[in-house]
Amino acid sequence: MIELDVHTHTVMSGHAYSSLTEMVNEARQKGLKVYGITEHAPNIPGTCKPIYFWNYHVVPRQYGDMRLLLGAELNIMDTKGTLDEDDDYFARLDIRIAGIHRLCWKKGTKEENTEGLVNAIRNPWTDIISHPGDGTADVFFEPVVLASKETGTLLEINNSSMNPNRNKWRKATPNNLEILRLCKKYEVPVILGSDAHIHYDIANYKYLYPLLQEADFPEELIMNTNAEKFLQWLDKHHV
Repeated sequence: MIELDVHTHTVMSGHAYSSLTEMVNEARQKGLKVYGITEHAPNIPGTCKPIYFWNYHVVPRQYGDMRLLLGAELNIMDTKGTLDEDDDYFARLDIRIAGIHRLCWKKGTKEENTEGLVNAIRNPWTDIISHPGDGTADVFFEPVVLASKETGTLLEINNSSMNPNRNKWRKATPNNLEILRLCKKYEVPVILGSDAHIHYDIANYKYLYPLLQEADFPEELIMNTNAEKFLQWLDKHHV
């Protein structure tokens, strides 16, 4: 029973294909109770400029029974865990996802990469880490999961990374299984992310269900199944 998807992109991200209106309408048709649009932050080529995020206040946040969250997918820039914007920018967002992207990531050793990801998790502005298992950076996952448990920052299990049409799935499959098994061991909740770049992919988690089954992952640790629980977590995490 899926009630939310908070990692999606509209045409404003520069390499996606549906408008905000199309995405909102699709999310409503799919019966979501919480829906998030998280455009790429400015260091991704072709995405929107900061003024786009500063004007989020003009967009309604409630559509019938569905709550809309407008945020950004920020870039983890280096092995120090630096995010690519500042506090004034972060404060304008309903939700803040941070992820490693090849186009703006300065990699290091596996130990250094792990330290950078852990530092980003510990940044009080970070709500969710996007696709930590996609293989862009080689990391040790146990410290990452323990940092998630310590801070409450959610780790995403990303559907798009598992798409066989992409070259990420070979690393993403074992990596995501390891993350799920560690999260189950330490009782750490996760969030599923569609990473939809077109409207019909919203809340599409079809590549993740076999992994959840293989890991025998508890439903109560999947945030997408309870919108009210997720919103309570988000409010607490922001405080």
